[in-house]
Amino acid sequence: MQQVLPDITRTGSLITDYDVYLFRQGNHSRLHDRLGSHPAVADGARGTLFAVWAPNAAEVSVIGDFNGWERGLDPLHARSDDSGIWEGFIPDIGHGMLYKYHIKSRYNSYSVDKGDPFAYFWEIPPKTASVIWDLAYTWRDRGWMRCREEENTPDSPISVYEVHPGSWRKVPEEENRSLNYRELATELADYLLEAGFTHVEFLPVMEHPLYASWGYQSLGYFAPTSRYGTPQDFMHLVDHLHQRGIGVLLDWVPSHFPSDGYGLSYFDGTHLYEHALPGQRYHPEWKSYIFNLARDEVRSFLLSSAVFWLERYHADGLRVDAVSSMLYLDYARSAGEWIPNVYGGRENLEAIGFLRKVNDTVHANFPDVLVIAEEATSWPGVTAPTATGGLGFDLKWNMGWMHDTLDYFVLDPVFRKYRPDLLTFSIWYAFRERYILPLSHDEVVHEKSSLAGKMPGDEWRKRANLRLLYGYMFTHPGKKLLFMGGEFGQWSEWSHDAGLEWDLLQYPPHRGILQWVTDLNHLYRRVPALHERDADPEGFEWVDFSDVEKSIVSYLRRGLSADDVVLVVCNCTPVPRYGYRVGVPFGGFWKEVLNSDAVEYGGSGVGNLGGVEAERVLVHGRSWSLPLTLPPLGTVIFAPEGA
Repeated sequence: MQQVLPDITRTGSLITDYDVYLFRQGNHSRLHDRLGSHPAVADGARGTLFAVWAPNAAEVSVIGDFNGWERGLDPLHARSDDSGIWEGFIPDIGHGMLYKYHIKSRYNSYSVDKGDPFAYFWEIPPKTASVIWDLAYTWRDRGWMRCREEENTPDSPISVYEVHPGSWRKVPEEENRSLNYRELATELADYLLEAGFTHVEFLPVMEHPLYASWGYQSLGYFAPTSRYGTPQDFMHLVDHLHQRGIGVLLDWVPSHFPSDGYGLSYFDGTHLYEHALPGQRYHPEWKSYIFNLARDEVRSFLLSSAVFWLERYHADGLRVDAVSSMLYLDYARSAGEWIPNVYGGRENLEAIGFLRKVNDTVHANFPDVLVIAEEATSWPGVTAPTATGGLGFDLKWNMGWMHDTLDYFVLDPVFRKYRPDLLTFSIWYAFRERYILPLSHDEVVHEKSSLAGKMPGDEWRKRANLRLLYGYMFTHPGKKLLFMGGEFGQWSEWSHDAGLEWDLLQYPPHRGILQWVTDLNHLYRRVPALHERDADPEGFEWVDFSDVEKSIVSYLRRGLSADDVVLVVCNCTPVPRYGYRVGVPFGGFWKEVLNSDAVEYGGSGVGNLGGVEAERVLVHGRSWSLPLTLPPLGTVIFAPEGA
């Protein structure tokens, strides 16, 4: 699609008084249309209009390959409205040209060359120039966009495959390079469809200087990383996934940013984007700078970034990183190292207000997308509406479930009877928020081992435990998220420099794990009882969690229909159990829908020969019960015949 250039002959600017008003109120959500570099026409001449916020600058000029990087040749002028915005039109330059802003501060004779905070594209790191770029693209995902609300509702099945685009698959014969966005589009879509995932979540694609940060140290808040292609290439990736029926979630980091000199830090010779006070400015855990969310213009910058990815790149949702670090002023700080709020408390009032503003703005403009919080504390109302005092997120990562569950499964089965609470406690709070159950990248890095590697026992038992874990996860209330490689039982922990261990799929046991995850995904999507009432306590019912000696738990999942029910039984020891009775709500034949110990999954084949007829034997307070064969380290799922 050919871009139509704006004609700025009369005004000389894209910025109106109303834009400035919204910007300075912290309410501008489309600054990307006003600030940055925009090809335009003035007095019949084609060129580029530049605008940058630098209120403490004495001089600003544009330098680039078009003027030999000569400072002062192409100056910008400060607007007369005291907005701190510098702007100007340079003729005869446009798409693909490199540039930076040379800024001379009013303070301490400070001068610096800065990349454009609103750049749509950057040079491939470690190069640091911004690139004038036209975002014109013809989207072909109208069908998806028209109907995607059905895929993102609280009662929809949402199974997310978390991906680091640079290391999902490498090309060994070409110096182990990463796939580009267009290659990734085809290969990833095929894989996701086969494996049954509903959404993909990309670790931050926003441009970042350090590859090893995985994108969590972002500087290009309006640019997909150029490591894998152009903005249009990334649009093609999203577009193609949409056309194949797959939702796209993007990680987004509005909490902190790296201190690289060409970026946001000390932008105009003052602490503009970051806090000025050391006790608020520096993040001790990530060694980065913290956004000053008390500044209206910074809020507008980040608010616009959120809207930008949903609007221009058709993202289906944002997963907001490090929300806990935003909510608490004393996060990762000792006594005396943090500054209380105006009431003397530890709550970050500015960040709370900002998160509510983002969620309200996103939902007002894109009611069919998801905003997901990575939040690890007991902060109340993360997914409650802002009108009732909540933060307004759609989903929250259930970090408590993740930690407890992994702590349970790393135990040797002989010791599990001493910690049944690790498996069962999550139900006590499972419906306080709308949760997603994450087995994410954070759990398979920094010498934590892979998910398969965490499991106790020999290789057979490790794989059986992993299948048991996934069976429990996919039948527990909450949406699902699994980091790449876990779906086929990768042995090595994840490395961003290496591709996944795809060669393991030549071995039947690992193909079996992938088949188990695939079948769980398809069952989860097909059976309403497993997703329809994820945030409703009526959707879950314990049958028995008291058999701690045998480490067996059983429970029902229920849908909206009275006869829409499944029974799940998890045997968390390597001892098979025969004639093990489990109460059920009614009689009839109960099909064994899935069994993690089936031979095709790499199991030993212990099971119930397709199902069991209920008998009138009182067990677990129920008039009907099933005499079951429970496989070792196995999850078995039953449904009434005809369901």
